[in-house]
Amino acid sequence: MKVGPRNLITDVEGVKVGNAQDDKLKSGCTVLVGDEQFTAAVHVMGGAPGTRETDLLAPDRLVQQVDALVLSGGSGFGLDSGSGVADGLRRMGRGFAIGDAKVPVVPGAILFDLLNGGDKNWTENPYKPLGEAALKDASDDFALGTVGAGTGATTRELKGGLGSASIVLENGITVGALVAVNAIGSVIQQEQKHFWAAPFEVDGEFGGNGPATNVDPFQNLTPYENLTSGTNTTIAIIATDADLTQAEATRVAVAAHDGMARAIVPSHTPYDGDLVFVAATGKRPLTDKNDVMQLGHAAANCLSRAIARGVYEATAAAGDTLPTWRDNWG
Repeated sequence: MKVGPRNLITDVEGVKVGNAQDDKLKSGCTVLVGDEQFTAAVHVMGGAPGTRETDLLAPDRLVQQVDALVLSGGSGFGLDSGSGVADGLRRMGRGFAIGDAKVPVVPGAILFDLLNGGDKNWTENPYKPLGEAALKDASDDFALGTVGAGTGATTRELKGGLGSASIVLENGITVGALVAVNAIGSVIQQEQKHFWAAPFEVDGEFGGNGPATNVDPFQNLTPYENLTSGTNTTIAIIATDADLTQAEATRVAVAAHDGMARAIVPSHTPYDGDLVFVAATGKRPLTDKNDVMQLGHAAANCLSRAIARGVYEATAAAGDTLPTWRDNWG
């Protein structure tokens, strides 16, 4: 396996990513849009999810393909970012065809960033225009860290952020991850600079510091103070150019959660809405009975790395409630 040329989810042919954020608000959204409709699936493991149109991603539903996927801040308010994306897609003439009508299908998920020091005293929900702006921004290249859905993200002791990574398998199939890291858990090992995802790092992509020594993973299970249900959530998208059915894509989403657990300790708590979407563009056929298993393993690897990169690339801003990784370790 090797890293794709950009080490971004957009190394997968046929998908683009756009970001929009409001720095005063300390929030934003991120959209993954296909050049054409793509097969999509989802798996939720957190205890406090917030979602849009995820029920239709089950393998037994009528709609098998979607136009875009949205990750957003703003908790329940952020679900409106999907409406902005849908409006933009409709103007492009895109959507699920029902007679003469076309309805853009835009599943999404939100994270809670309402207590991060930003100005949330809006008079009108800001997320719909942010969604449309993110769609207009969609391209092959995009920034990581304090952008898009990662703008106001936080973790246990550091700012979170938007991360991405990719892998090209030996059979030529590409897998990429995109994630907004906003976890109650920690991505670093016991308040040191070392990431839990260190064993999976490629070419120093998040500092090259390696794992810490003599670490007790149970130390991160000590009681947290002042926990409030639903105040975090790490939301991710795995993309691949493999030709997957919705059922196969769902299995990849399940396996990808392993990567979240390797990079965030603890993860999948009752207070997080941890979720993984999968987007499959269908450009490359499967050639082996074990391809889906290999794709799941690659997805977990990519997601671990993307989580660490999102925190590593975060930048400081006025009013922050937490330091960045770079504030502490340069």
